[in-house]
Amino acid sequence: GALTREGGEDAFRRLFRFYRQRDPSDLRGVVDFSVPGGQVFRSQLSISSVSDQDAYRAGLWPVSQWKAYGLNGYPGFIFIPNPFLPGCQRHWVKQCLKLYPQKPNVCNLDLHMAPEKTIDLWGQSKEQLRRKGSSKWEPRSLLEKLRWVTLGYHYNWDTKKYSANHHTPFPSDLAFLSEQVAAACGFRGFQAQAGILNYYHFDSSLGIHVDESELDHSRPLLSFSFGQSSIFLLGGLKREESPTAMFMHSGDIMVMSGFSRLLYHAVPRVLPNPEGTALPSCLDQELSSDLPAGSVIELSSEEEDWQVCAKYLQSSRINMTIRQVLAEGQKFPEECGTNRKGQAPFEDGQHQENSRTKRHKPNTD
Repeated sequence: GALTREGGEDAFRRLFRFYRQRDPSDLRGVVDFSVPGGQVFRSQLSISSVSDQDAYRAGLWPVSQWKAYGLNGYPGFIFIPNPFLPGCQRHWVKQCLKLYPQKPNVCNLDLHMAPEKTIDLWGQSKEQLRRKGSSKWEPRSLLEKLRWVTLGYHYNWDTKKYSANHHTPFPSDLAFLSEQVAAACGFRGFQAQAGILNYYHFDSSLGIHVDESELDHSRPLLSFSFGQSSIFLLGGLKREESPTAMFMHSGDIMVMSGFSRLLYHAVPRVLPNPEGTALPSCLDQELSSDLPAGSVIELSSEEEDWQVCAKYLQSSRINMTIRQVLAEGQKFPEECGTNRKGQAPFEDGQHQENSRTKRHKPNTD
């Protein structure tokens, strides 16, 4: 049954491998929130917690117009299919590619490149990306070698900890977005204190793990997806429990709270978006020019920047996970010894649990 180990392989790992295979002909078992049914039910949001004005300022439809779903067996898990206003997803994609990878934020390239080489990934990559054809052998730009960026309290991949002395200012636009989404889900007063941005390509996966390094597990974990689609596996408190597979499409938001906050999860694969087009149609929509006062969404030299982002997203997916690390008034425990900033996760994802996970050849950047 689902709970037995066969040949040392637990139920989660077995399903991970099944979906990881290059040609998954069978996706019938994957929950699709665009056609809810089965274990999916409609979930209530806290509509009065977010004014329409604040939703608009964050680039979102009023909360009364969102749909939200839960999953039987996963209390505290909330799935919100794309609640972004037309054109607004583009802002977050551009921030993740152009702004958030900049210093003082930390990225995987910092581990094996001289600091001066990683100052302007966007500037060094945009022409190469814009010109990019479809041939497989073209050298990859630095942006295409980006795997993760950390914001706020920087996650230390070696110690699996956050620390008081490795912190940089959290982006205010992303904090505002996160606080509105958390409030809509019933978590008023959520503080965005740490972010891990993951950058995936069609051959990427994210290993089986639990997000437990935050000191306050009573606050939710928010996950935002942009670009191509993926399969997300949500398991149990033990790896012997077989996970539920679901699709995540561009603009979708997942909230893991309560019981679901500390469950095993993984992303076995990235898939072309279901419309079969180079980009999902929600990313083709232009931004309306009458943004509300105080909007965090920028109307910038949109077209030129967007061409670069669009080219990147044709084979990629970006995921932002936002966390509150400390409870109100909580401090980090005193640390022994010196804090090494050594950070070395596996190239392709947040915390691959071991190198065996990598079924495709490692990136030799």
